[in-house]
Amino acid sequence: MDTRTFLPEWHPQWGVLLAWPHPDTDWADNLTDAETCYAHIVTAISQRENVLLLCHDAQHQAHIETVLGDTTRVHFVQMPYNDTWARDFGFITVMHADKPLLLDFTFNAWGGKFDASLDNAVNGKLQALPLLAHNTLAAYPLVMEGGSLETDGQGTLLTTEICLLNPNRNPTLERDAIEAQLRAALGVERILWLVNGHLEGDDTDAHIDTLARFADPQTLVYMSCDDPTDSHYPALQAMETELQALRQADGTPYRLFPIPLPAGIYDEERRLPASYVNFLIINGAVLLPVYADERCDPIAISQMQAAFPQHEIIPIDCRALIAQNGSLHCVTMQIPQEVVTA
Repeated sequence: MDTRTFLPEWHPQWGVLLAWPHPDTDWADNLTDAETCYAHIVTAISQRENVLLLCHDAQHQAHIETVLGDTTRVHFVQMPYNDTWARDFGFITVMHADKPLLLDFTFNAWGGKFDASLDNAVNGKLQALPLLAHNTLAAYPLVMEGGSLETDGQGTLLTTEICLLNPNRNPTLERDAIEAQLRAALGVERILWLVNGHLEGDDTDAHIDTLARFADPQTLVYMSCDDPTDSHYPALQAMETELQALRQADGTPYRLFPIPLPAGIYDEERRLPASYVNFLIINGAVLLPVYADERCDPIAISQMQAAFPQHEIIPIDCRALIAQNGSLHCVTMQIPQEVVTA
């Protein structure tokens, strides 16, 4: 029987995959600030587990080593890549017959918005590394990004209609066909769809990891909006109503922890997609993006600590990341401990 388990983010990890910014990407205009943010993320992760870090070449690696200082748990991999959104092009891990299976969905840069040819080839090159070569990599023509998929690890998938049903991904597939492929690939039994919710400035067409996330199988953390004058207010209020109506597999409601949307951060007239739920769960800690918001940052930290009472909450200033339309979770992809056995 082909049973699979889509591992939740809180499953014990060997490490986290990241791709370091470089001058040949859109990061060029704020590269120093981006590298500072990346250094904080890599340092926080490497204090608890490993980092698999993509860099362009030997010169780029030497530069990163200078920026980081301590690279004890950092495993460098030199290869070409278009951009740094590892959440969306990195492999997704499921357990199959008590072994990890690495899923390589097709990545088309959120509906062909950018060139992603190099990013889409990363997983095949990663699997060829001695560190990962003992794993099976399963390639899928289905266009899918890791940031669009959220699981409780017990057979439930949470996602958004705006993203997965967008014709810029899989235009020939209707909802039922997409569900069938996700059930087969991920082993999920229930798919919960959110209709409402979207952040201005978001390139991803409403990835779930910007809107609502599992903290455990019974608990959801989500973006809320308590300002009726904010343009996000109607959609996030409607999303909140949807979340309140969702039920666990046994029929009980979820515990809900709302976090208010931070005050608008702008690049000239363009609002940037600042989201507190774009956090990363690692072994024993949660890396929480913050945005120098005096009112909302403390609320986000408090709500996250309530949702993750056994974890250390580590705030990381991610204003440099949202300047390129993503945040902390978007630049990372966790690697479960079973994937690397050496």
